[in-house]
Amino acid sequence: MKNEIQRMQAVQSPIIPVVGELIRSCPGTISLGQGVVYYAPPPEAGQQISRFLALPQNHKYQAVEGITPLLEAIAAKLWVENQIQINQNNCIVVTAGSNMGFMNAILAIANPGDEIILQTPYYFNHEMAIAIASCRPVLVRTDENYQLLPDAISSAITNKTKAVVTISPNNPTGAVYPQETLQAVNEICRQRGIYHISDEAYEYFTYNGVKHFSPAAIPESNDYTISLFSLSKAYGFASWRIGYMVIPQHLLVPVKKIQDTILICAPVISQYAALGALQAGVNYCQEKLQAITKVREIVLQELQSISELCIIPPADGAFYFLLKIQTDLGAMELVERLIREYKVAVIPGTTFGMDDGCYLRVAYGALQAETAQAGISRLVKGLQDILS
Repeated sequence: MKNEIQRMQAVQSPIIPVVGELIRSCPGTISLGQGVVYYAPPPEAGQQISRFLALPQNHKYQAVEGITPLLEAIAAKLWVENQIQINQNNCIVVTAGSNMGFMNAILAIANPGDEIILQTPYYFNHEMAIAIASCRPVLVRTDENYQLLPDAISSAITNKTKAVVTISPNNPTGAVYPQETLQAVNEICRQRGIYHISDEAYEYFTYNGVKHFSPAAIPESNDYTISLFSLSKAYGFASWRIGYMVIPQHLLVPVKKIQDTILICAPVISQYAALGALQAGVNYCQEKLQAITKVREIVLQELQSISELCIIPPADGAFYFLLKIQTDLGAMELVERLIREYKVAVIPGTTFGMDDGCYLRVAYGALQAETAQAGISRLVKGLQDILS
């Protein structure tokens, strides 16, 4: 029992509930913290609920990998939008969000003590999942614009390495990785006989004409590429808990063992709603993205007014900026002061592995323009006052 307790003590506590409790203690706080969108699912998602209820069989367990109509809709989407073809070498598994997909992947490919390469800044739930699986995260720095460094990734690979993880568009930085860079990382994985885990939860959220690229579209990459997708962001589906994996066919049996043990199958009512969302299609998200783009411009303009206090690397994707603050204050200390004194919440960079300075993640996808203006104005004033 002692070993299990020690294992979980090594896993960081999720930061979102911690900041959430601070927000609750300071009524009126505007959150620039949690990464959710401002809009609800499309009407087509709700319309599918009556179809679910009309079939009594739906109240029983369904196939571990997902219901057939949803699998077919996902396969069609992957081919048209991502140029990923589902064939005899790969397959789809519907999950309860892409976090579960990542956990499935790590448990399926790695043994305790194996290594998984993460880029820093990393997504904290990825680092937590690796620790929970008793594996070791190997951290590789990105450049000053949070872009991948393929040579550094290659140098970090050892005989214990099982996978390289990339997230594009990126949480927490908003960086989007160019196709040629992702191809280079994917080729490194092919040559070294390891997996490339590609998290693409923010695939639709790009700006300034920047394009998203899916590594699984690379010819002959099916055997070692694992792709993770989510409806949480694009379709306002966060609480419905639906994501999906594209995995090599040889991983299907272990992934099904894991998912059957933890979940059995993703909630079937949510799978029906997801089917409706995919019928609405990418146009639904793109319409909503226009409003997020306007909010992004408001946030960026305000932040640029304090460029002497923080560095704002380019962020052409997702709905985040990861700021490097010019201060000796600790990130969490600064977060607490911003909430208590200025009633605006952001996330400390330490939770993303950034401990060489003071970093703050600013999220803007959940806010309407007026609220975003008020929130970012509070942040700017807070930073000006605290750091002056």
